Amino acid sequence: MRPIILTWVKNTLLFLLLVIFSCGSSVHTKEQNVENSKPKLLNEVVLLTEIKTGAENFDAYFPLLKDKKIGIVTNQTGILPDKMHLVDFLMGKKINITKIFAPEHGFRGTADAGELVKDGKDAKTGLPIISLYGDNKKPKPEQLAGIDILVFDLQDVGARFYTYISSLHYVMEACAENNIELIVLDRPNPNGNIVDGPILELTFKSFVGMHEIPILHGMTIGEYAKMINGEKWLNNQIRCKLKIIPCLNYNREMPYSLLVKPSPNLPNDQAINLYPSLCLFEGTNVSVGRGTEKQFQIYGSPFLQKSDFSFTPIPNFGAKDPTHNGKLCYGEDLSKIEKIKQLELKWLINAYKNTSDKTTFFNAFFTKLAGTKKLQQQIEAGISESEIRKSWKVGLNKFMKRRFNYLIY
Repeated sequence: MRPIILTWVKNTLLFLLLVIFSCGSSVHTKEQNVENSKPKLLNEVVLLTEIKTGAENFDAYFPLLKDKKIGIVTNQTGILPDKMHLVDFLMGKKINITKIFAPEHGFRGTADAGELVKDGKDAKTGLPIISLYGDNKKPKPEQLAGIDILVFDLQDVGARFYTYISSLHYVMEACAENNIELIVLDRPNPNGNIVDGPILELTFKSFVGMHEIPILHGMTIGEYAKMINGEKWLNNQIRCKLKIIPCLNYNREMPYSLLVKPSPNLPNDQAINLYPSLCLFEGTNVSVGRGTEKQFQIYGSPFLQKSDFSFTPIPNFGAKDPTHNGKLCYGEDLSKIEKIKQLELKWLINAYKNTSDKTTFFNAFFTKLAGTKKLQQQIEAGISESEIRKSWKVGLNKFMKRRFNYLIY
């Protein structure tokens, strides 16, 4: 009898937890939800079940693809848990995929950041591949001809300058202009519980920052697609016929590790967590470890003060000509630090203070990454990190209220 009683007690407790959560969440105001997102109790309940990406939510989108001609925007991140690529899986299910559209880094994810990716043909499937990076960031009408539905399946990392969300914008715009439905297969954002950084000023709009959002937006790519549509950010305020296939058993407070590298220089969870903060160094004369085995987990420069930690970048996979190629760089190793929970500026500020070459420390790309000239000006003026963070508060509060309208999880 005892095992039966214990099972009954466990099930009863789980049921009570769910009831408590339901009752508690019903009295939360919208403002409280904006600040707190989801109660911690939900984590404890949901963690009993495995997260499933939108690509695994087969029942929600398979019927929509039947007897249709499908184009798919994807790369090496468009995989299932067994690491089978979604393209291969769908073709095995007799889904009529006619064309692949590939973002920065290409379909197989092997190109360097910023490297021109050419059109081609996938060796495995024979499908034509259209590059959405370089001169052709937006699918042309002739490239979409004959397609009934476009499927979008890319793994984002939650940073404004990670260009997959810029590709999403142009894909949505092309679909709207050509009356093609877009289905976004959602995936968790590994930095999804962080909203932080300066808001982009539209004067500095570029492919590494297209919308008035902070550096860390705290949204999944499906939620972000809803925001693009809802805020009428597409050309001439047009709207895309959009359907989001949600993740299952997921909330943004849950940790999420990626099955494959989302791009060549983000090799692990630590790099993905540090990327939004360290990527600002890409607009300076400081290396972020490209050309080493610790990309976006270290930083350094020949111009920084000598320290116990040093490295020498050399060409490798994903970095054919890394910053300070072959030169000894002094800096800091962050590969073992605890996970950060905000956009960190301390490393950037310290590097500027300690560089022997302040005149060339910043370059023009920094303003595009920051989305504003103010951040560089604040650092050069010696303003503290806490004061810089205070200057973001009004913009972040405004963004959080807009963002709340599009959250799924």
